[in-house]
Amino acid sequence: MPLRSTARTSLVDLVIEQLERLIAEGEWEVGAKIPAEPVLVEQLDVGRNTVREAVRALVHTGMLEPRQGDGTYVRAHSDFGAAVQRRLRRAENLEAYEVRACLERDAARYAAERRTDEDLAALHGALAERERAWESGEVAAFIDADVHFHRTVAAAAHNSVLAELYEHLSDALRGTLQAVLGTPLPEAVRHQLDEHTAIVDAIEARDADGAERAALAHLTEAMNALREPPAEDRGRTRTTHHGDDAHA
Repeated sequence: MPLRSTARTSLVDLVIEQLERLIAEGEWEVGAKIPAEPVLVEQLDVGRNTVREAVRALVHTGMLEPRQGDGTYVRAHSDFGAAVQRRLRRAENLEAYEVRACLERDAARYAAERRTDEDLAALHGALAERERAWESGEVAAFIDADVHFHRTVAAAAHNSVLAELYEHLSDALRGTLQAVLGTPLPEAVRHQLDEHTAIVDAIEARDADGAERAALAHLTEAMNALREPPAEDRGRTRTTHHGDDAHA
């Protein structure tokens, strides 16, 4: 019995490692639905119970999320990312933004000092993608593009630990970004085109102080929005939903 039990546990562990690798390497993106159980059984060439236990283990860590009657979805890139998400679910939006500000300030500074021509091209592309998403009026697309822009800044910092931390944090911050977009602020404040352009300009000029200032400036507006809405909107009941137009 002990030998059979050990073999069974090892097989489950091997399947868990394979699934974790698919998620970590981006084969299964965050938000994507994973293949159904029969498909995994066939692809992995293991029993149904082995697949079920492996998936259950990743659900327990928070990397996967089952949805009743729909399937199982990727929730985080790693168990560390899942832990960050669990912690942020207990945090206030403002607390999460303050942590984000710490990371983005240093990411922008290091990017200005270390960026390559390839990094600069990626930043200009990400900025243009963000603008196209804003013009589309699709909230989800704009949030994705905004997250991608800031991940590109973090990548240009050439610090793998910082980039990984920001990646996990940004996955967990999508709800907070939605909260900011739903705040009754002028369009220019929610759009922040000038602020994001200033970040790219400072990085291009290798102006580390300017990049840090630009990163903090754009986050300060969002944090102020989370602290207190404009006086004329205080006490007014909001009816904005996730599907509302980003320009509303």
